[in-house]
Amino acid sequence: MPIASQKPASTVRVPDINAWRRPAWDIAYLFPDQGQWSEDEYLDLDGGCLIEFTDGNIEVLPMPSPMHQRISFWLQMQLHQFVRSRELGDVVAAPMPVRIGSGKFREPDLAYLSSDHADWESDRCWNGADLVVEIVSESDPKRDLVKKRSEYARAGIAEYWIVQPTESVVTVLNLKGRSYQERRFKLGDMATSQRLAGFEVSISELFDSGKQPKPRRKVGKKS
Repeated sequence: MPIASQKPASTVRVPDINAWRRPAWDIAYLFPDQGQWSEDEYLDLDGGCLIEFTDGNIEVLPMPSPMHQRISFWLQMQLHQFVRSRELGDVVAAPMPVRIGSGKFREPDLAYLSSDHADWESDRCWNGADLVVEIVSESDPKRDLVKKRSEYARAGIAEYWIVQPTESVVTVLNLKGRSYQERRFKLGDMATSQRLAGFEVSISELFDSGKQPKPRRKVGKKS
């Protein structure tokens, strides 16, 4: 855990609230101030949370919903099986930092690294990726649709899948020069990859995977 210069306890001001509800404000003084984080301090975080890093600042992401996690798991299984059965490389799921530039890390929901780029992996992160997937959050859709689209293009990531559960749409972006060209897939379509020739996903099955499983019917005992 990164440790910064700790301030004396007497200087710590805590809001006047019930003691049993009092957050551990003092713990914040063990960390660097925003804008002062180093890459090593960011990578030393071991809380297992979704935390991204930009120019000395850390960004704690909201916890994913059950639907988000079901979709992510289903797609990870499809991608993992395709990649590993053909010995094409490796697939990981968040939280796992991917460096996309100097002083900038993102944690895509899924990421694929080809065998040709195995040397991009270090002990604590991937220094790039060949394909990334983001499942759009309802709380901040522009983060995945606009901000990360621009960032991943600048980072040279060859393919970016944007999964939009609220629209039941998947947009597959392929890098051409310095920008992405997009293909949109809706219910009934098969989304295909250009980076992974032969990999395809049923959009209907993908979004069905996000639905809450139906409870098993109880079978009454025979008299």
